Amino acid sequence: MELIQETPDLSAYLAADEVVDHDHPRVLEVAARLAKDAEDSYAYARLAFEFVRDTIPHSQDSGDPRVTWRASDVLEQGTGICYAKAHALAALLRAEDIPTALCYQRFDVVHGLVAVRFNGAWHRQDPRGNKPGVDAQFSLGEERLAFIPDPASNEVDYPVLYAEPHPVVLGALKAAPDRPYLWKTLPTAL
Repeated sequence: MELIQETPDLSAYLAADEVVDHDHPRVLEVAARLAKDAEDSYAYARLAFEFVRDTIPHSQDSGDPRVTWRASDVLEQGTGICYAKAHALAALLRAEDIPTALCYQRFDVVHGLVAVRFNGAWHRQDPRGNKPGVDAQFSLGEERLAFIPDPASNEVDYPVLYAEPHPVVLGALKAAPDRPYLWKTLPTAL
């Protein structure tokens, strides 16, 4: 699948905003801690991916009722669904000047992940969190995502790379008072 930048301006994929708030002290602190153990940007990206994937539980898996959507809140509260975890990873990567996009897949509902730009190409990564049947890994070669869409079941890989969260996704997160409510209102398409 050919990935398509929503905007041709690569600097948009480095920007801080309300959601991917990589200028927030909590994001900067975590990024600095991870960067100390990385010999280069590729190693940093892998460490940031593994940090979000492995230390921030997916709130559905853990039973946490809180809904987070801002990257700094995900890092402070240590919880989030796929979208929120993607926002946190994007912030950590952008904090170290690694262009990062938000991207999506559709199964029964829309699933969120990121794409990182290395060596002139975009590479999708899924920090959702592993569990039985899910083995997402950081890779710049063959994708190692949490889920692979089945076109025969009308599942979709959306090719667009967004600089900011899709409004449908962000609207659902912001409107949800808790995860059980969010689960009833997750977007089914973009």
